Amino acid sequence: MISFIGSLIALILGYVIYGKYVEKVFGVSENRETPAVRLADGVDYVELDWKKAFLIQFLNIAGLGPIFGAVAGALWGPAAFLWIVFGCIFAGATHDYLSGMLSVRHDGATIAEIVGHYLGDNAKKIMRVFSVVLLVLVGVVFVNGPAGILASMTSINTLTWVAVIVAYYMLATVLPVDKLIGKIYPIFGASLIIMGIGIGGGLILKGYNIPEISMVNLHPKGTSIYPYLFITIACGAISGFHATQSPLMARCMKNEKEGRRIFYGSMIAEGVIALVWAAAAMTFFGGTEGLMNAGPAGVVVNTISNSILGKVGGALALLGVVACPITSGDTAFRSARLAIADAINYKQGPVKNRFIIAIPLFAVGIGLCFIDFAIIWRYFAWANQTLATIALWAGAVYLANEGKNHWIATIPGVFMTAVVTTYILIAPEGFRLSETIGYVVGIAGAIVALGLFLKKINKKEAVKA
Repeated sequence: MISFIGSLIALILGYVIYGKYVEKVFGVSENRETPAVRLADGVDYVELDWKKAFLIQFLNIAGLGPIFGAVAGALWGPAAFLWIVFGCIFAGATHDYLSGMLSVRHDGATIAEIVGHYLGDNAKKIMRVFSVVLLVLVGVVFVNGPAGILASMTSINTLTWVAVIVAYYMLATVLPVDKLIGKIYPIFGASLIIMGIGIGGGLILKGYNIPEISMVNLHPKGTSIYPYLFITIACGAISGFHATQSPLMARCMKNEKEGRRIFYGSMIAEGVIALVWAAAAMTFFGGTEGLMNAGPAGVVVNTISNSILGKVGGALALLGVVACPITSGDTAFRSARLAIADAINYKQGPVKNRFIIAIPLFAVGIGLCFIDFAIIWRYFAWANQTLATIALWAGAVYLANEGKNHWIATIPGVFMTAVVTTYILIAPEGFRLSETIGYVVGIAGAIVALGLFLKKINKKEAVKA
């Protein structure tokens, strides 16, 4: 229990202390006009109150991620607490802040364009494809999942629910951001926070025996902590999907000073949610063995919610497994529209221009709904963390170019380079090499990446001199 409460306090202090430091390093200006002010178009560039923008950003990046990912990560035991706390403060929130604020500084540009600006044209081309594919996959999965659950609860078949959800997604993708997303997202975002507070409060007040932090591997199958835990818990620690979502609110911020609240703050809030669900999952079923036999993540969430919060918990659990994925799916498609529009420099003011991109995008998405791509989806976790790694390196280059402390992005960038390299070498969906080879090559790859980065910035400094 002490470790759990201490971890919650650490996340809050991380926002207050380290978040302030990251903001200072970046160097915000209250007098600089934001894209929402300078490029207002009534569609994507719309000024929003920071509290509404925070809740929208929080729900955009959260959804089911910090719940299901934390439940899966809880299988390793309280070592998950350390990754959530340190990962969130020093990697995830820094990643989200830099990707969000760089989007602000580049007129609300999507992550592929930002990466291209700082890492080169080839990186931009790769990221354009990479990010759109990632977003479409997220959108499609969050059509099928909720549709299946709704079908099981009603007399309406899955196909009909797919049609209803896709119709909603289309509206959320093309309508002005303040007309639909701006109205319902703050409500669902607040509900997700209330759900987390309720579960966390229940764990403390009802005296559940939450284990204390240790690096002992409690995974029932003996799966190693490194790199698997760092891939499994993405949302709540660090997630590349967030970099694809940040431009949505980067186009709606009134003032650069709001960036720490909206980007860094929403990631810390997500870390709190992940911490709560990791604690609940590893505690509620009598340990990690019990958790492994408790059933799928949706069943775990439903069982815990109903037990701790009663009927209210049941309603909130339904929100978690149905509404939250839908609100992740719609912004995934909206972000994909913006990424394509940025790539081809296609203005999105006229509604017909939005449909011209959205219709083919949804045609692909609907087609994927009827294809079993479970094997492809297994690569999503790795792809997600790889995208985060690339975004961190782009942030590091920006800070180095500006003569600022680039280490706030470089250090987590080096660590995540080692993680994603090691994972793809040893994972079942990767090359299935021995862990020894994976560890050595992963660390070597991270060192090489750091060396190339330092060589690049030193060369630029020499030219300036």
